[in-house]
Amino acid sequence: MTNVLTALKKLGLHKKIKVSSTHSLGVLSRSFPPSAGAFNSSHAHFLKPMLEFLAENQSPFMIDIYPYYAYRDSRSKVSLDYALFEASSEVIDPNTGLLYTNMFDAQIDAIYFALMALNSRTIKVMVTETGWPSKGSPKEIAATPDNAQTYNTNLIRHVINNTGTPAKPGEELDVYIFSLFNENRKPGMESERNWGLFYPDQTSVYSLDFTGRGAVDMTTEANITRSNGTTWCIASSKASQIDLQNAIDWACGPGNVDCTAIQPSQPCFEPDNLASHASFAFNSYYQQNGASDVACSFGGTGVTVDKDPSMFITTHHKYCI
Repeated sequence: MTNVLTALKKLGLHKKIKVSSTHSLGVLSRSFPPSAGAFNSSHAHFLKPMLEFLAENQSPFMIDIYPYYAYRDSRSKVSLDYALFEASSEVIDPNTGLLYTNMFDAQIDAIYFALMALNSRTIKVMVTETGWPSKGSPKEIAATPDNAQTYNTNLIRHVINNTGTPAKPGEELDVYIFSLFNENRKPGMESERNWGLFYPDQTSVYSLDFTGRGAVDMTTEANITRSNGTTWCIASSKASQIDLQNAIDWACGPGNVDCTAIQPSQPCFEPDNLASHASFAFNSYYQQNGASDVACSFGGTGVTVDKDPSMFITTHHKYCI
């Protein structure tokens, strides 16, 4: 790394091109809770000089983050929704009180806390690899095209929104999706050959919107989101009140839905119940994010319908959902 930096300095490129080296999450000896994140002591002999190098040259600490593996290897402890950015409830770090709605943020913050434990507070984290496999062996039941599309779609929205992580709110994060193509000749388990967005013949494995906005052009009136005219997303009648409230909090918070209209004295406050308010928030998020099935999950509290639900939820506010 030092030699590469020296060469860049000779070319006058050292301020534009940063030198670093990527790591797997295995560099940590502990990652949960995030605040207890710590580097494996056996790596100290190279980590200390590397961190000094990164800090001195304002280079990022590069890490590969794969929530898929955390779920695959610990299904009894990690929920699929939590790994896919779909959780409607939070995991609380008992040491800091920080709330985590997804595994991705938790793993990144574990790195941040590990860096802070070594007095490397100024070093930023860069995610050099993350993704989800679209196919796996019979035992890899979560490796499906739907889950891969869900993870990468939610990842892109999460990163583009610059929400940061609970420990680093609002901090911009550079993330690289793995990978562009399936590696059909790669050895190992079936999933190892199926991380790509495209097959080797250049046809797509699944569609992915890199804008983070979805494909539907939205029309608004008084900050009230209209439907695409074909399908709507509403609260499930089977959802509990607690789950609905958690889902509303997520949609109106990290989900970036403008929920002004369901506040007291606003056009869509009535009827004043969780099902109505959740349906507004759910449908707003659904329409803003391409009206795809994954945008109407909300941890199982949302359902899609093909009949205008405003007709039976309220006759006074036709465009509230």
